[in-house]
Amino acid sequence: VQGEAGVVIPDEGYLKECYDLCKTNNVLFIADEIQSGLGRTGKRLACDYENVRPDILILGKALSGGTIPVSAVLADDAIMLCIKPGQHGSTYGGNPLACKVGIAALTVLKEEKLSENSERLGKILLNELKKIQAENPDLIKIVRGKGLFCAIVINEQSEKNPRLKVETHSFGFAWDVCLELAKNGLLAKPTHGDIIRFAPPLVITEEQLMECVAIIRKVMQGF
Repeated sequence: VQGEAGVVIPDEGYLKECYDLCKTNNVLFIADEIQSGLGRTGKRLACDYENVRPDILILGKALSGGTIPVSAVLADDAIMLCIKPGQHGSTYGGNPLACKVGIAALTVLKEEKLSENSERLGKILLNELKKIQAENPDLIKIVRGKGLFCAIVINEQSEKNPRLKVETHSFGFAWDVCLELAKNGLLAKPTHGDIIRFAPPLVITEEQLMECVAIIRKVMQGF
């Protein structure tokens, strides 16, 4: 799943085909799951949807539960031990506090079944966003997502719509929509000028999620 591109979901089977192509040509398959990993898409890893086991896995962001900066690179010994002692270093690598926090975050992820919560509530969120799209077809062009990782694409022609009540910011119309969402109590992130991403915390409840949906609906209907 391409996060920064606007939660772009690959076609079913795409990841497996890429993996098979790498194996056929003796190329390492590296999965960047900094945004999509650790429950965000409804599975422990987005790769799990196609039963793909990367040769190298990159994690970050949620790895600390949002408390301190933590990232990690995972690989089997056959790959990792190609780097000999003294050949590569990192000033803050192996920080004991970061490691302890990472372990605690992974424990919470498993014990509180946050991936399962993301999968269940993600389906609800996606369905509700599609309802809002149907109510505002002139404003919302596309709705997509997987787990609690969703996005809407604002209609490119919406900036010329006479219903608009705000002056379009140079960052794009999605920025203006996000400002209105924030005024109503919901934080969302725009990207590429016409895309708004929604990534609720994995601990969110269904009641809280529906409050978010109500805010999104209110703001969309206000334009």
